[in-house]
Parts: sequence; C-alpha cells; structure tokens
Amino acid sequence: MRVTAAVVQMRSTADVAANLDAATRLVEEAAARGARFVSLPENFAFLRSEGEPVPEPQSLDGEWVARMAALAAQHRLLLLLGSLPEKVPAEKRIYNTSVLLGPDGRTIACYRKIHLFDIDVPGLAHLKESRAVIPGADVVVADTEIGPIGLSICYDLRFPELFRRQATRGARVLAVPSAFTDRTGKDHWEVLLRARAIENLAYVVAAAQWGAHGPGRASHGHALIVDPWGAVLAQVPDGEGVAVAELDFDRQDRLRRELPALSHIRLPIG
Repeated sequence: MRVTAAVVQMRSTADVAANLDAATRLVEEAAARGARFVSLPENFAFLRSEGEPVPEPQSLDGEWVARMAALAAQHRLLLLLGSLPEKVPAEKRIYNTSVLLGPDGRTIACYRKIHLFDIDVPGLAHLKESRAVIPGADVVVADTEIGPIGLSICYDLRFPELFRRQATRGARVLAVPSAFTDRTGKDHWEVLLRARAIENLAYVVAAAQWGAHGPGRASHGHALIVDPWGAVLAQVPDGEGVAVAELDFDRQDRLRRELPALSHIRLPIG
C-alpha cells in the first residue's frame, strides 16, 4: 500500500484567528497535492513563549477542533492537529494535546505530551513548559485506515524509549509535530528524526513551526518526512509551506524483513 502524506510548516503567533486561517489554507494546499494524511505542527493555533498562560484553552470538542474536523471531512483527510492547549477542569495549567481526526471528521485518538520542555540552555532558560502544562502519561498508537500511527509532540523526540514502545505496539508511522527551537534545531532536529526512523524502521512525519513567534521565542522549521531507512523524502526549508511524500508500506515491510531489528530486542521496554 502507498499513501501520500504531507507536513505543514507555519509561523503561529498569539493571533488565533490568523493562525487558524493559515492552517486551513495550508491543509487545503496539501489536499490539492494529493495528500491523504496531513499533519499540522505543535501549537498550530496559538504560540508564544513557553510557560506563559494560554488565554483560550480548549475542550476537545471546542471551536478549534470543530473547525478542523469540518476541514478533514470536507477533504476526506486523516488530519493531525499537532497540538493545542487542552483545558483541564479546576486547573490553571493545561495539557499540550495532539488530536488525530479521521476522514469523517471524528476524533480517532488524542495524545497528551509526556515530556515537557524545561531547559537551562544559556539564552533559553526562560523556556519552562511545566509552568503552564501538565504532563501526560499514556503512550498512544492510533489505529487508522493507513495503519497504526504513534503520536508524540516535539521534545518527546529526545526520548527514544517512547518511540520504541510505539514500534513494538505496531506503529508504522511516527508523528512528531513540533515547535523545535532555532537554537537546538539547527544541530539536533534532523539527526534525531532520522535516528528515530532508523531505530524503528518507521516513517517519521514531522510538521514544524518556523520563525519568530514573539519575544524570546523562535522555531527552527525544516518540516520533514523521513523513510524507514533514514532518508529524507521531503522537506520545507525556510518559510511557510507544505512538504509532500509517498509512504510505501510494502517497502517498509521488506526492510523490516531484511533487517528484523525489532524482533531482536533483548532488553525490557519500559
């Protein structure tokens, strides 16, 4: 089986209406280019510096999801909302949550970001995601019409055990929607994505934020699709855009037969 996938690259800010309009336009571009599976980046509808309060946390049946669900149904897409701020009852903090929508617009799966971006890199010490976000706890592999998809968000990329658990639970595609900082992204983004693909003989679909989002926050960009052998199939360089590539699952099956590393695991996972 072959499926055309697309990753969106955008520059979200605190202007929710403009972000939603840009996301809609870019998803429509991906659909026009033949994509059946489209991923938006982390914080596609709202982004400013980590740790700052979110003015419009959403329920998972709220306005943002409803608008994107209608778009998915209109174009018959498997659409990943990279992440949005999910409202938590009786809490000031939110979950950073991915929502996977089916071609009928219904929610297939949700994933709440497990690993939060609390760092002390010089010049980036203000980035403390846990000030505003509660960590999730569940590994999620979504059953879809194109096969099982492992869900993650951005900083999760640095924790290979998460992706190995997904692969051993059947994931054929690893989705990594991100807002990777420009400081770390230039050195780590591509190499980590390619490593996760190679380790798990899986396709990696990594939508990305790009450019300056507000004071003290900018993203690296370079949204990528990587094949199970670690080759970059498509990439958005700088600026807003869409990258499209074909996922060849028959080739993935062949590679997993020829290099059966996933069946050679000896150490316990988890």
